[in-house]
Amino acid sequence: MDKSLRTPSTVSTLGPMLIIGILFFVFGFVTWLNGALIPFLQIVCQLNEFQAFFVTTAFYIAYTVMALPMSFLLNLLGYKKSMLAGLLIMAVGALLFIPAAQSAWYPLFLLALFTLGTGLTILQTATNPYIVCIGPHESAAMRISIMGIVNKAAGIIVPFVFASMVLSNIDQFSAEALAKLSEVEQQVQLATLSERLVLPYLYMTGALLLLAFFIGFAPLPELPASETATQRDSNHLRAVLAKPQLVFGVLALFCYVGVEVIAGDTIALYGKHLAVGHFGVLTSYTMSFMVLGYVLGVVLIPRWLSQARALQISALSGIGFSLGVIFASTDSQWLSSVLIGWLGFATVPDSVMFLALLGLANALVWPAVWPLALEGLGKLTATGSALLIMGIAGGAVLPLTYGYLAEQSGSNQQAYWLLLPCYVFILFYAFKGHKLRQWAAG
Repeated sequence: MDKSLRTPSTVSTLGPMLIIGILFFVFGFVTWLNGALIPFLQIVCQLNEFQAFFVTTAFYIAYTVMALPMSFLLNLLGYKKSMLAGLLIMAVGALLFIPAAQSAWYPLFLLALFTLGTGLTILQTATNPYIVCIGPHESAAMRISIMGIVNKAAGIIVPFVFASMVLSNIDQFSAEALAKLSEVEQQVQLATLSERLVLPYLYMTGALLLLAFFIGFAPLPELPASETATQRDSNHLRAVLAKPQLVFGVLALFCYVGVEVIAGDTIALYGKHLAVGHFGVLTSYTMSFMVLGYVLGVVLIPRWLSQARALQISALSGIGFSLGVIFASTDSQWLSSVLIGWLGFATVPDSVMFLALLGLANALVWPAVWPLALEGLGKLTATGSALLIMGIAGGAVLPLTYGYLAEQSGSNQQAYWLLLPCYVFILFYAFKGHKLRQWAAG
């Protein structure tokens, strides 16, 4: 990457990284709430398996629809003001959850999720290249790994917060319990359950506004103007599309975000189908393994492990764990007893445990792909970052595809075959795709 794009070495990166770390915690809290929200809204809005996964579609499709418009906004406002704008847009999205909860109208929930995703789009477009460019390129994956620890730590916390505030005594709203009630009584019960969302999202709105106020006065240095000023020229989009390592990087992120969201957001519903009593907090299992993976990234990259090697190991692990999800027992709990039972954590069926272990496989994919895809882009970095953000659309498409396969086949476990081709492509990018600098002639 062009050294001119980095802030001067005399400027400490610690302060900006602490501030960006707060933003990454917010990313994680809002993003990984979806895993607990899916089974909750399935009950409140009386949804089937396929319909329930429109939660992830509405949230992640915003990254595709809004990535390029948000990159233009980034060029116009700069990094700091763009972060501020993103937080304000997210506050509007959180506020929309209140009338959605009061009406229990699914389309309004989806609009609120899309608005939250839009705010996150500009935050991600600004913060990811900021972290890459603020220090040496060869340690970029390590810095992103630190941000990932913060992000996934929020993912560990949020299921417990959501469960305590919203999912308590959820058994009284089960399909069996509701079937014993009249239609009018059912609607009253579901409306009561939906109302539980009002207070948490009111708190979230207030927290986002306070954070926006803080960011407005935070000492965040801007990256040099040359990073973004020339991006107004539409020729730059054509130029980045001529970079195979970037285009394949977008596809790798599409696959990665899809499998990451499947691992984090379907585990609760999968556990619910297998009658796991604490299904509402299972997302925290996946996030815990992701945090472990990020810690390993911080320790090992770049001193002991290159970014490309970390990506290769991640892809191979993903393939192995995916096969475990598909073929492991749904009755035996031996694996979780060995790995986490001795720590006092509640055990889960082996198949669910392999799904949680995908968090470990996924942890280093995002921090490895970003610097590999952006390497050598120079002044094209902002446009390249916007395209990489569009890869997050995998979180909109692949979980919904999983829901469709599960609904059509009647087997949640067999629908996880979808994971394998995704990890195979990530493996291709790790060994070959990131090295390509031009398309083959003819």
